[in-house]
Amino acid sequence: MTATVLTARALLLDMDGTLVNSDAVVERIWRRWSERHGLDGDEVMKVVHGRQGHASMAVLLPDRPMQQNLADNARMLAEETADMDGVVEVPGAAAFLAALSGLPHALVTSADVPLSTARMAAAGLPLPAVRITAESVGASKPDPEGFLKGAAELGVAPADCVVFEDSGAGIAAGRAAGMRVVGVGARAAVHGPDAVVRDLTGVRVEALGDGSLRVHLG
Repeated sequence: MTATVLTARALLLDMDGTLVNSDAVVERIWRRWSERHGLDGDEVMKVVHGRQGHASMAVLLPDRPMQQNLADNARMLAEETADMDGVVEVPGAAAFLAALSGLPHALVTSADVPLSTARMAAAGLPLPAVRITAESVGASKPDPEGFLKGAAELGVAPADCVVFEDSGAGIAAGRAAGMRVVGVGARAAVHGPDAVVRDLTGVRVEALGDGSLRVHLG
């Protein structure tokens, strides 16, 4: 189904690939990791988008103890937080977030607080007041926990939320939460979101008098 207008009471926004283009640094860090572990970099890149690092490692190295994945993930988060080279906004993200000022919305990201703070700043984007990060959840996307927590913090029923996502894991999480999902970019299109936009330049949000939002996808 391709929708051009959606009505919602809150928007839940992924960060990487949705608001912030961090593909360059994600590629650098994960391809280095792939080499260290003798894995095919192209196959690894198919897995890592949208998930927390330790969850990606659990998929890629299923026999490795989780404690090792968590320690490895902590090192990689530090590497990613120190590397902002090439991190830019997804086209239209700044205007989109400006239009959402004062309206119900939340950031729901698999990044932790330091990484999400640094990447949003590097891309010149304001941080939403409500943020669900890696520290906020017990399970990574594609588990719906993050999106359900975002809806709860905003006091909005899941069915009244619209998710903006770019990754297969994120789109699956939004669907599992009972939410409608707008896919952002070419990566999203293959995962069957309710609607797809190339970037955020054609997205317009209109606040209605009854507290709901009308989302126009151009």
